[in-house]
Amino acid sequence: MVTPRYPNDDACWQAVKTRDATADDHFVVAVPSTGQYCLPSAVTILPARDNVEFFRHSAAAEAAGYTLSEASTPTPRYPAKWLTIVKKSCYLIENAEQLPDLSTLADHCAVSSGYLHRIFKSVTGLTPKAYSAGLRAIRLREQLKDPQQSVSEAIYQAGFNANSRFYETATQRLGMTAKHYQRGAAGVTIYFALGQCSLGSVLVAQSEKGVCAISLGDEPDSLIEQFQQQYPHAILVGGDAHYEQIVAQVIGYIEHPGSTWHLPLDIQGTVFQERVWRALRDIPLGSTVSYSDIAEQLGSPKSVRAVAQACAANRLAIVIPCHRVVKRDGQLSGYRWGVARKEALLLREKKLNKA
Repeated sequence: MVTPRYPNDDACWQAVKTRDATADDHFVVAVPSTGQYCLPSAVTILPARDNVEFFRHSAAAEAAGYTLSEASTPTPRYPAKWLTIVKKSCYLIENAEQLPDLSTLADHCAVSSGYLHRIFKSVTGLTPKAYSAGLRAIRLREQLKDPQQSVSEAIYQAGFNANSRFYETATQRLGMTAKHYQRGAAGVTIYFALGQCSLGSVLVAQSEKGVCAISLGDEPDSLIEQFQQQYPHAILVGGDAHYEQIVAQVIGYIEHPGSTWHLPLDIQGTVFQERVWRALRDIPLGSTVSYSDIAEQLGSPKSVRAVAQACAANRLAIVIPCHRVVKRDGQLSGYRWGVARKEALLLREKKLNKA
């Protein structure tokens, strides 16, 4: 992807990092892990560098299979002063060797800590602390990919000032110990199995904490390949008789979403993502809400973009019912496992609700 002003991917990446609005006329940025694309200035949470693609225009991105992110849809306007301060804060957080605290950010922006906290959350849907935590998690995953680097070195490179601060939430953020993550989940046993349901193929995976993934697709081989890429060195146990019983329970829930979910879950995400996912699980069967409804429920009515991104990051289909979130006008928006499946699920749940 080449444009005169942005001749290579490095130039495009720099524009994304700085949320350069002038780049919006030259290219779009796509994130393979979510299957969505948006304008460079509309990126809310910076993805990992190796998890982006650049396209000269939206048509090229859509031809490659990406859908438009909610981040690029019209949203309420914010005062120019707010946007300048928030963009500066994001840039400082993303480029600091040691992630700055709220007071340091406020000093750099020449505003009070309380003022910065309020406008940052209004614009991004996250507090500066939660944004920093999400960025640390991304950095840590990148650092742990280097087998020559010790876990302690990776922790400090990611912005943690002390090992103890990291280990307080290590398993929650990575789903396993840092050493296991660095080794591609080496030694960690993850049970998985494939099944068939009315929506197509389904893959269910479970860590020692609980069900960590429920994926839907057309081709079982594709589901397995995606799963193996995530945990390349884990002990993946498939076809276990006991676990197949669990898969049967999951498929039963998919076919009868009005039933009660009894299995433990291994839910991993940022603080804001987990707040969104909890709100999704409170949506009644047969009902839908908009992204803005969820944002208002969370007390952050202008965080529509961040809500949409949290829905796209959900890895537990059906159980965390992101399919129940639609556009403000009631139209269906993108769905990680296909809009056709989203429509089928909503029709099924409405019928069950009327029964």
